[in-house]
Amino acid sequence: MDGTPHLSHEAPISRIVTEVAAQFPGARISLGDMAEAFEDRAFGLLILLLCLPSLLPGMASVFGIPMLILGLQMGMGRRNPRLPAFMARQTIKREDLLRLSDASSGWIGRVERWVRPRPGFWTGASGDKLVGWLTVFSAIMLILPGPGTNGPPAFGTIVMALGVVESDSRVVGIGAALTLAGCLFATGVIVALLWFGRAALDWLF
Repeated sequence: MDGTPHLSHEAPISRIVTEVAAQFPGARISLGDMAEAFEDRAFGLLILLLCLPSLLPGMASVFGIPMLILGLQMGMGRRNPRLPAFMARQTIKREDLLRLSDASSGWIGRVERWVRPRPGFWTGASGDKLVGWLTVFSAIMLILPGPGTNGPPAFGTIVMALGVVESDSRVVGIGAALTLAGCLFATGVIVALLWFGRAALDWLF
């Protein structure tokens, strides 16, 4: 978009969200507009925004498919997301976006106090690809039904996305470990459910 200001890599998440919300004064902001405004931070911010509602019961599958698309693009080495038309047209309420900024007094604010730009493996091209494939793994776990299987992958992915936004290799690495652990836990639960389900059917029939 012409006239889109470049957003500093040193700006905290709350400031970035406030700047983008000010740039788009309408009641709703499309994901396509945000992808363009966030520039090279778009992957991290979009994954973060899509993953937060996944912590709520029944919401994970709704946002899992867009996360899966973003993760695939990131895993394949794209530097900026290319959103499909149906996804770019999706909108978020401006007030909901600003709520993420207002959360600076809560847990996001506490994280931002020690998250800072730290270059390393996880902020390089190979690290970005691994983040993308871990996001794919997480998205699949969010899409598949299972009791208590949404929270652990979503939490790890949120931490990982925060690190991507702030170019903090240490936080991305911590988030990657949490995401992998959460996804393995979710996989174990789903496999156990399938095993018990099959055992129950064998016993009944």
